[in-house]
Amino acid sequence: MLRLRIAIAALIVACLAGIVAAQSSTPSPTPTATPTPSATLVPGSIEIFAPEVLATYPHDPTAYTQGLLLHDGYLYESTGQRGKSDVRQVELQTGEVLQQTAMSDIYFGEGLALVDDRLIQITWQEQHAFVYDLETLTPTGLFTYEGEGWGLCYDDDVLWMSDGSATLTQRDPATFEIIDQIDVTAQGNPVTKLNELECVGDMIYANIYLQDVIVLIDKATGVVTGAVDASNLLTADERSALFSDEVLNGIAYNAEDEVFYITGKHWPTLFEVRFVSVGVIPPPAG
Repeated sequence: MLRLRIAIAALIVACLAGIVAAQSSTPSPTPTATPTPSATLVPGSIEIFAPEVLATYPHDPTAYTQGLLLHDGYLYESTGQRGKSDVRQVELQTGEVLQQTAMSDIYFGEGLALVDDRLIQITWQEQHAFVYDLETLTPTGLFTYEGEGWGLCYDDDVLWMSDGSATLTQRDPATFEIIDQIDVTAQGNPVTKLNELECVGDMIYANIYLQDVIVLIDKATGVVTGAVDASNLLTADERSALFSDEVLNGIAYNAEDEVFYITGKHWPTLFEVRFVSVGVIPPPAG
């Protein structure tokens, strides 16, 4: 029997409210660098992944990570909390902050996306999205929107934005106007608290706020086809030193090597990982 830590009842019934232990007699499938739903999966199934740690790097423990992306070998990070929010360029291997631009104390920084040579950083409740020059991190523009801002990613066509609900909003990258919206569900149940986003191919990877969980969302349907249980990344001592809201948050994809970089709010470590398939939640009976 292969013991798996997978979100079963919580994922299906309580919309990813927690991780529970379960057992499976099914052998673990061959690891996949970029998890996508298997063609052999029964429709309605949810594939469960675990992060295989390939390397670890220092991460600024004072950074309340809200958005993370990789470009030309550098990490770009948005941090949150009023009076502490900024956008920064970070050296991957050392965690050194190479340059940063602080936000006014009234702003709470949230998700971050790269569109051509512009970084776009949204805010939590202030309904402002700031535009920065990629090379200098100099502010160059401002968008406004209604509602809250949580996560943001760009798929080379449209921006995808979360607001803490079960809805993802598509926005025009030039004007920030709403194009469309989709509802995110897991086996028919709405999945709320969608936070930091990373666009990868036909999928959107989303952190679930207050959980060390990432869900894989089909962009075309909004259906959750996979979930990553990252609850074992930190040691017990590292977890006990953090507050309950200092959870996994920050997903950056390296397309060249087909690996992910993930971290959390005030986490001391950035993890280079590959998501390995470890099991499947079958569709509900009936």
